[in-house]
Amino acid sequence: MVIAERSLSMEDGHEPKACKITMHAPEDADGMWICRYTIGWPTTPEESFGAGVDAFQALHLTLQKIGIALYASAYHKASILVFDRPGRGYGFPMPKNGRNLLIVDDTIFDG
Repeated sequence: MVIAERSLSMEDGHEPKACKITMHAPEDADGMWICRYTIGWPTTPEESFGAGVDAFQALHLTLQKIGIALYASAYHKASILVFDRPGRGYGFPMPKNGRNLLIVDDTIFDG
């Protein structure tokens, strides 16, 4: 069951390309909790999950995995990945060892 969605876009001066992120409800998987997500990159969608000892940890780690994937993407590095306003960040938490990558609005909350 999808519990959250966010729409980003790739804006390179041509027609913007959609990048929809979906996150599913945590589920018990053989003694651990997982939370599946999809990042709808325009070339190849990325499907993965975060895992934790309970549903709360699975949700938290999944949000961080999404943040890492966005900041590590070629789209971010090319400065064409946009949420809300260009160059302002994406609104996902990052683990401490990745916070040096954050830009503008994201630094306010996780910097």
